[in-house]
Amino acid sequence: MKAFPNTEPIYGNNVIGIKQSNGMDLRDYFAAQVLSCVIIDDTNIHGSATFCYRVADAMMKAREE
Repeated sequence: MKAFPNTEPIYGNNVIGIKQSNGMDLRDYFAAQVLSCVIIDDTNIHGSATFCYRVADAMMKAREE
């Protein structure tokens, strides 16, 4: 699932079509939002990123319920 899907018309050769922009993965968006609230210890950046994605995964699971 994408966080910011976008469709826009395409005009060319007398044909009007739709261009689909894939946007950002919703899981990545959630992780980035969590990251803005996390105090990052620069000695454990990997641990901070892992935590953010664990929270994002929980948010994705909660959406399914």
